[in-house]
Amino acid sequence: MEAASTARDSVLCFQRVSLSFNDTVALQDVSFEIGRGETRVILGEAGSGKSVLLKASQGLLKPDSGRICVFGTDITAMDEVHLYDIRSRIGVLFQEGGLFDSLTIDENVSYPLRNQPRHHDKVRDVENRVREALRFVELEHTMEKVPSELSGGMRRRVGIARATVTQPELFLYDSPTAGLDPITANTIIALIVRARDVRHTASAIATHRFQDGHMLANFRYNSQSGDLTKVPEGGESDTRTRFMVMREGRLVFEGTERELYASRDPYVMKFAVRR
Repeated sequence: MEAASTARDSVLCFQRVSLSFNDTVALQDVSFEIGRGETRVILGEAGSGKSVLLKASQGLLKPDSGRICVFGTDITAMDEVHLYDIRSRIGVLFQEGGLFDSLTIDENVSYPLRNQPRHHDKVRDVENRVREALRFVELEHTMEKVPSELSGGMRRRVGIARATVTQPELFLYDSPTAGLDPITANTIIALIVRARDVRHTASAIATHRFQDGHMLANFRYNSQSGDLTKVPEGGESDTRTRFMVMREGRLVFEGTERELYASRDPYVMKFAVRR
């Protein structure tokens, strides 16, 4: 697949990407594509390449071979200056939320608007945008607090607010539910579903919990009721969610939840919770 022939709806495309740290292989010959409104749930053991894949998607890591295209633009060898505009169109939720400890919640959420050149023309509207983003995660009342005053789940929700404040076209989530209790984890995934469906954005979620992927594949946000609605049986395509399984840097499976259940590969089967 040539970069020039990438579909207009393509948001993220890996073409035979390999990346190593000294003698350690992090990604090996990885190829996949995400279109607008589509979701990829990335499963795999620790060290399988999930986080490396997300970092490479932003140009934070450069591949040794292969090509990475974001929004139809080849970023494989792009320098930092030219990556600014690409990254301003991506919302990222880091592990543990990735908030600045010394900044208030208001300052954390407004940071992308104030520091990305693409959003400088919106600075006058920063306060409204921040309030809207925090209202989205039901934390508008925390604006003057600092991260240490919030619980782990609340910090993760602030991270989602910061990721959505620029109204990005692509969301990257790195272990968004790690270390959270099941109820809080489900709340986080519900917010991710809402962000996906309200904005019709593409999403890539690296997670250790199959339950996260199950919710993303089987629920959608109902704007009329404000709740999540179960996708009817056989309606998986409505959420346009596919699962990817990484093993030692290789993409060893890509398919629907039903295909994940049907796999007979012992490694892949570990990530499909039978119900």
